[in-house]
Amino acid sequence: MSKIEKLVLGSFEHWSKDKLDLHTLFEVGENDPDARTAVFDAVEKLASEGLLQEEGNDFYSLTEKGKEAAKQSKT
Repeated sequence: MSKIEKLVLGSFEHWSKDKLDLHTLFEVGENDPDARTAVFDAVEKLASEGLLQEEGNDFYSLTEKGKEAAKQSKT
């Protein structure tokens, strides 16, 4: 798992939220346009792998698989 994917998964704990919108997840990439593109790509990948659930209107939540991956990525 890439560093940016780990940061995206960790964002839910950082913000203490069950759902986050894409704009909040972009904070992982700060103000760097290339990093924000990488965040978008990571979100799409994590969703396709079943770690994130698309909630509509650019909101995402962690799946049970995503919660476990987030815990493991901290170690």
